[in-house]
Amino acid sequence: MGMAAALVRSTFLVSAVYAESAREHGLSSQQGQLLCVLMARPYGMSELGETLRLAKSSLTGLVDRSERNGLVRREQEPDDLRAVRVALTAHGRTLVEEFYAETCRRLEELPSGLDADERATLVRLLGRVVLDNEVPEVFLALDDDH
Repeated sequence: MGMAAALVRSTFLVSAVYAESAREHGLSSQQGQLLCVLMARPYGMSELGETLRLAKSSLTGLVDRSERNGLVRREQEPDDLRAVRVALTAHGRTLVEEFYAETCRRLEELPSGLDADERATLVRLLGRVVLDNEVPEVFLALDDDH
């Protein structure tokens, strides 16, 4: 299998795990991403749009739906009363912590056929690819405070 095929197929594999876990927690994949981003801290709308790579209208719809479901709330930015930031509600925090833990467990199982050294090499190489391409932090590392 070539590099492009391996990367694309692994993306489909990860996306399928993520989507299934989200669905089981009553979330869309995009809501799961939104909540995972907000685990670290509240975000302003423009910063959130850049991180999730969503157009303003798509982001507004996503935040609206998530707010109606009691997962997030809009707050005024302390330094700019015209701007809002999005934060998790208590319900959203509880749900995303469960979703995050279950999704991590499932993703950790994907390379189960690799030994410890191969897994370490895979993590190191994927980490380099991600850092070299400035991928936004959408999903925290397992060893980051969670």
